[in-house]
Amino acid sequence: MKNNRQNLILEIISQENIETQEQLLARLQERGVTSTQATISRDIKQMHLIKEPMGHGVYKYAVSGNRTKLNLAEKLRTIFRESITSIDYAQNIVVLKTMPGLASAACSALDNMDIAYMVGSLAGDDTAFLVMRDNDSAQDFCEELKAML
Repeated sequence: MKNNRQNLILEIISQENIETQEQLLARLQERGVTSTQATISRDIKQMHLIKEPMGHGVYKYAVSGNRTKLNLAEKLRTIFRESITSIDYAQNIVVLKTMPGLASAACSALDNMDIAYMVGSLAGDDTAFLVMRDNDSAQDFCEELKAML
């Protein structure tokens, strides 16, 4: 239901200049989809829609150029949070233990987070090694991860 509504929203904003959530809600209702303004607002946020200028101080809803990247990053962070079972470090190497088969997913999430002080990652089945630039970075990273989990 949610996916159908969101796909319909994308279709509507690609065909019409929709300026407000109320207009979007009305177009959905015309197509047989009943919803609330709060639900539409959540959909807009989840789909990373933006308001782009049409000129003369008028704006319309549009798909952000970063939408695909943002959705992927969000999914990878979820995978990461749900896959880690323990975190530790030795000097500049961080060791992540994961659920079986999920070390690659955790490394992929980390690689896509653009962590400046992470040199690289190596994943096995349930263990991942992360090479940090220095010992302090490894310690700080472990603390951050533990707080996130």
